[in-house]
Amino acid sequence: MSEYGIAPVSDFDDRRAGEQVGLSPVADRRQFHNSTDGLSPAAGELAQAIDAYKLRHRRRFITYEEMISVIKSLGYHK
Repeated sequence: MSEYGIAPVSDFDDRRAGEQVGLSPVADRRQFHNSTDGLSPAAGELAQAIDAYKLRHRRRFITYEEMISVIKSLGYHK
């Protein structure tokens, strides 16, 4: 610690910098994992598509615009 009570940069653990041993980045981004059992086939397909999008784009959460793009990629339209 410095005289101002601030930890040096070397003490900062940036978990975003890379993969940590023993942790799966896949599990961290799965929103619907293990909760698709009671969904209809269409809802399950959407859940899988959203999870795949989040993994592909390294996103934990997606915006409404991204969700619309996933829905359209499945063939849905208004």
